[in-house]
Amino acid sequence: MDLPAAGERAPLPVRAGFVLALGVLAGLTVPVGTSPPPGGALLVVDLVVAVLSTAAVVPLIAVRPPVRVAVGLAVLAAVSPAATPAATAGALRIARTRPLATAAAVAALGAAAHAVRYAWRPTDGLPFGWWLALVLIAHAALLGWGAYAQSRAALLASLRERARRAEADQESRVAQARSAERTRIAREMHDVLAHRLSLVATTAGAIEFRPDASPERIAAATGVLRSHAHAALEDLREVIGVLRADPEDGRPQPTAADVPCLVAEVRAAGVEVAFHDDLGADPGGSTGRTVYRVVQEGLTNARKHAAGRPVEVRLTGGEEIVVEIVNPTGPGAGAPGSGTGLVGLAERVDLAGGRLEHGPVDGRFRLVAALPWPEGA
Repeated sequence: MDLPAAGERAPLPVRAGFVLALGVLAGLTVPVGTSPPPGGALLVVDLVVAVLSTAAVVPLIAVRPPVRVAVGLAVLAAVSPAATPAATAGALRIARTRPLATAAAVAALGAAAHAVRYAWRPTDGLPFGWWLALVLIAHAALLGWGAYAQSRAALLASLRERARRAEADQESRVAQARSAERTRIAREMHDVLAHRLSLVATTAGAIEFRPDASPERIAAATGVLRSHAHAALEDLREVIGVLRADPEDGRPQPTAADVPCLVAEVRAAGVEVAFHDDLGADPGGSTGRTVYRVVQEGLTNARKHAAGRPVEVRLTGGEEIVVEIVNPTGPGAGAPGSGTGLVGLAERVDLAGGRLEHGPVDGRFRLVAALPWPEGA
């Protein structure tokens, strides 16, 4: 029977069984430990040593057994064979819980003590040479067993720690992925809803500033408002759907091929847009979606900050894809802005491997994005 290595504590029944087993072995060793069997004073000595060694086993079952107890048991083993079971257990416990040098010293002391005991209480029928060889082999085995158990316990502890760290890293990666997904969804909501709601604001502003318009024109404008509000709700459902499924499993995402429809939508809201499409081919994928979002954000900002002014949109294809939106600066339509649209757009363009420039130039606001063609396009 053996106990766990350092840092571990065996259940109480195991510890109690360990002490009891060594006590029984010590008692059985008294009549058979030497030849002839002890009698008189030697028997008393053996019985006392059996009791003392069994009692000394109790500290050995601690998580980190004291070396002095193992040394004391080795000394008792030089006096009586009744201490041999406890001394053997002490050598093993020290080998399992202490450095190799300390364990080797305790094992060497135990082997020497057994050799000393043979000198004055020999075992009948077993020459000293064989006795010494058996003692040395036994203590070397105890030392090796303890060292192996200690290294195995250290390996298991290391594996548990690595597993704990891997689990913590996995949780951290999951949290980062969730944060990135929330940021992506927020960017999508801004790009989609800002476009729709700016159209609503533009149409509502036209009705507000032309209260004398004919009922037919007001009814038509109201229809446009209803149409854009309905489209905004549909876009909101589409974006929220990202939370429930993989985006690739949902509706098709807009690409550069959908920019003409976007421009037509804006023109229907009363915005003058000059559109030049020299792209030649739809890059598709994330690059095409980025082209669409750049145009969408540029038109949204133009309606917010230069309402009623003409907007020029130009798509150019060459060594790279160039998206340019230009509009004169002027009074806005009163639509509130978060100030993060261009920041999010810059991040989107950067993720696509491109670059984004924007700012006023000669009384006009210019937004330019340059994107690389996707591989194979």
